[in-house]
Amino acid sequence: MGFPQMLRMAWRNLWRNGRRTMLTLASIAFGLLLAILLTAMQDRNWADMIDLAARLGGGHVTVEHAGFLDAPTLDKTVRGSDAIAERARAEPGVTRVVVRIVGQTLLSTATKSRGARFVGIDPTREDSTTLAVANAFSEGAMFPSAEGEGIVLGSRLAENLGVTLGKKVVYNMTDRNGELVAGLARVSGIVHTGSPGVDGGMCLLPLNTLRKILGYAPDEATQVAVFISDQRRSDEVAARLGATLDSGTVALPWHESQPELAGFIAMKVGGANFMKILIAVLIAAGIFNTLFVSVTERMREFGIMLAIGYSPGDIRALVMMESLWMGLVGLVVGFLLTVGPYMYLHAHGLDMSAMVGKGGTEVAGVGVSSIFKVEIFPGNAVLIAVAALVATLAAGVYPAWRAGRVAPVETIRLV
Repeated sequence: MGFPQMLRMAWRNLWRNGRRTMLTLASIAFGLLLAILLTAMQDRNWADMIDLAARLGGGHVTVEHAGFLDAPTLDKTVRGSDAIAERARAEPGVTRVVVRIVGQTLLSTATKSRGARFVGIDPTREDSTTLAVANAFSEGAMFPSAEGEGIVLGSRLAENLGVTLGKKVVYNMTDRNGELVAGLARVSGIVHTGSPGVDGGMCLLPLNTLRKILGYAPDEATQVAVFISDQRRSDEVAARLGATLDSGTVALPWHESQPELAGFIAMKVGGANFMKILIAVLIAAGIFNTLFVSVTERMREFGIMLAIGYSPGDIRALVMMESLWMGLVGLVVGFLLTVGPYMYLHAHGLDMSAMVGKGGTEVAGVGVSSIFKVEIFPGNAVLIAVAALVATLAAGVYPAWRAGRVAPVETIRLV
């Protein structure tokens, strides 16, 4: 039997029981809908969380002292930070690189004191693509340069200190020698992000002013934050950049610099993958049932085909062709069923405020939006389509094997 003839026969056989075939196609399409939307929601929201964490922390790749992650003290610095930043900018996929000083400080006014995390920045090199709070000002604005006495406070931190715009704040920290140093700043802006960790425990200070207070060299900092266009390539960029660094300085991908967030995402991805495997098994079971019942009903037909010259291999190939048609048509129907909900959720998202609150929630210091949108990575979409097709073909293996083992003399006598 020629291949085109076999394809036509398999197509006709598929529709001999149209109702059963339609139910099977519906199960494939619905399974694809669930798998694609679940994966797309996961891809979009985890990517958004990682990008936000990078803009709140040290980028998608962080260059820092080898011991800074375990013991983040201000004596663990990166020397030659400007040269490292230039090398990082030359890496493929790198979009932005900024130099920062980060650490802990004690903020004080005449009557109150609060501990906070500070980030020393050069505002002429930062914007919302590198600093998440850059577009979250509720009052005032960013200090104009890396020099001067400006400070930006989180809204809750400002409230706890009892300060408003223009008021003075004293910040205290220990320098590289362990000595207590202090600086005086005037509040230039207040930011409100909705994240308790940011609003209540973070401030921004001028980079060069901090260098002078801490006794750092002009090209010395605690981290170089590297931002890339695709966070999935952070390991690759970190490995290449790390190979150019001196001993004692490391380049860490985001999942190493922020292990709590990485652990949370890994747990969620694992749960989603389990659900996708369960969906695939249920779909494969439905397809297997359809093909097995179809083969059982056609035993006499297969016996006659063998008696007139068809080989067992022809019979097996015919059943596998039916399975292939089922998978291909199921993919088309699944695409048509998915495209509408996908486009809507991509544009408008799914409002989960009833579950996580209108302001969203926070994981490892990173805010999670209450509006869940979808956007699937192309590679994952192809993987789902291939997995669905493979599952469909795998479900047809046993029915095909069973069909090729019929005994013509016995089955022809069946009524």
